[in-house]
Amino acid sequence: MNEISLLIGGKAGFGIDTASLIIARILNQLGLRLYIYRDYPSLIRGGHTFSIVRAAEKMIYAHREKVDFLIALNQDTVDLHRDKIKDGTIIIYDSDTVKSEGTGISLGKIIQEENAPEIMRNTAVTGAFSQAAGIPWDITEKVLKNNIAKEVDLNLKVARRGFDAVGTLFKLEPQKEKILPILTGNEALSLGLIRGGLKNYVAYPMTPCSSVLHFMASAAPDFGLKVLHPESEISVILMALGFSYMGEKTAVGTSGGGFCLMVEGLSFSGMSELPVVIIVGQRPGPSTGLPTYSAQTELSFVLNAGQGEFSRLVVAPGDAEEAYYLSALCLNLSWKYQLPAIILTDKNLSEGAYSFNIDSAGEINEEQPLMWGRQPVYKRYLNTETGVSPLAFVPDKDAVIKINSYEHDESGITTEDVQLTKLMQEKRLRKEKYLSEELEKYKTVEVSGNKQSGIVLVCWGSNKGVCIEAAGKNNLRVIHPLVLRPFPITQFQQALQGVEKIICVENNAGGQLADLLNLHGIRVDARILKYDGRPFTLEELESEIEKAVK
Repeated sequence: MNEISLLIGGKAGFGIDTASLIIARILNQLGLRLYIYRDYPSLIRGGHTFSIVRAAEKMIYAHREKVDFLIALNQDTVDLHRDKIKDGTIIIYDSDTVKSEGTGISLGKIIQEENAPEIMRNTAVTGAFSQAAGIPWDITEKVLKNNIAKEVDLNLKVARRGFDAVGTLFKLEPQKEKILPILTGNEALSLGLIRGGLKNYVAYPMTPCSSVLHFMASAAPDFGLKVLHPESEISVILMALGFSYMGEKTAVGTSGGGFCLMVEGLSFSGMSELPVVIIVGQRPGPSTGLPTYSAQTELSFVLNAGQGEFSRLVVAPGDAEEAYYLSALCLNLSWKYQLPAIILTDKNLSEGAYSFNIDSAGEINEEQPLMWGRQPVYKRYLNTETGVSPLAFVPDKDAVIKINSYEHDESGITTEDVQLTKLMQEKRLRKEKYLSEELEKYKTVEVSGNKQSGIVLVCWGSNKGVCIEAAGKNNLRVIHPLVLRPFPITQFQQALQGVEKIICVENNAGGQLADLLNLHGIRVDARILKYDGRPFTLEELESEIEKAVK
């Protein structure tokens, strides 16, 4: 297979993320499919940061244990990643600061002679990699021109100096494939929300969802969005519900700690039947935990968060295409059924970058909610067969639109009456039944791999890609639920036909999806769990699968 993996590392503030993305875009011009894994500490400057870029002929969503190139802008990159070096790994390093075997380049000399800023060391090694990988200069030049906003000519000079400093050490063959854009999971999710009719995005920055806020702010002028950054997560959720009351589709983004602060607002959404989409980017906890690393630890939390009982929708995309599609679907269904919808992501999906194929993402059509037909007298909480009441928005002069966090009657007037309390509680819960029936029209469970295998890997969220690729070695089936509440039990049981052994793969210590399956009467035979804040590498998961299938 025509494939390459590389690791580029240095101190935080050295432009490692930018360099890895430009290298990925250079490889992208060869028609290869890309995946980027980012690893960085919770520091503004200093500490060690690195990215692993993998390119292959087919769509990929995981990185490998070993790399073909190690590009070192500091000594830590060599010292900390010796385990990723194999026979034949090409090491390109800054000979001014790093001691290593391989190909050394005096980046300081290039920077000094070109009178360039220190940050352009990353541009020099980008050029050096291109030559070492046998990529023509014209491709490198084209990508740099298209992706550098400032001092383009100087960056090109520095990159050319790096290019000329090495020889060709590796050869990649161009592919006759459509060149796809490279998007992070957060960018795809943001575009899906916008495609679904988003009007407002409200957030307090919290890794790994901060880049959604940044992306939405940059996209706001083009799409007529209002993007706000209030003082706290409590303000975020209440402001979003205020927009919802005004009839404007709104989403918020946070992580586990911020979601904790939003939980009372989530319950308010459930009681007042104000639709809102909440992005929850998971990371290891409890408390602050590892703020710049990844986990799948919030599933049980979001399924049950909030005081009292109310309907909700919970989805977990597994790649950029699903992030795009499911975010739009969440927005539409949240408004159709007037309930909160939660999109569970994690750092691996949110900040990982992928080749994005919109043609395989699924068609998105913005749906309009049920609106009041002007007659009879408006009742905000009119009891209907589905539990969904017609909507009217202020400042409609013909309707009194009363929103209430207390128990209330159909007009929104506070009540403690026994029969009304029972009636309105049943009305709100009834919506989830009809939502579940509607979701049967959609693919809510994905089946991949050898669909005839009696052994199945069950995963959710960002483990989808690595499970599909790892299952290939053992010729296994993979089942990946996209919706987690209301749980798609009918589709899931259909996907299990002929299965003799279920292995659950998760990035948490307890096996939260496995526990959820058990609640629905599905027995899980083995659990492969990783909870150190890092994703499974392909080889690591293959090894764990071999142990589990014995």
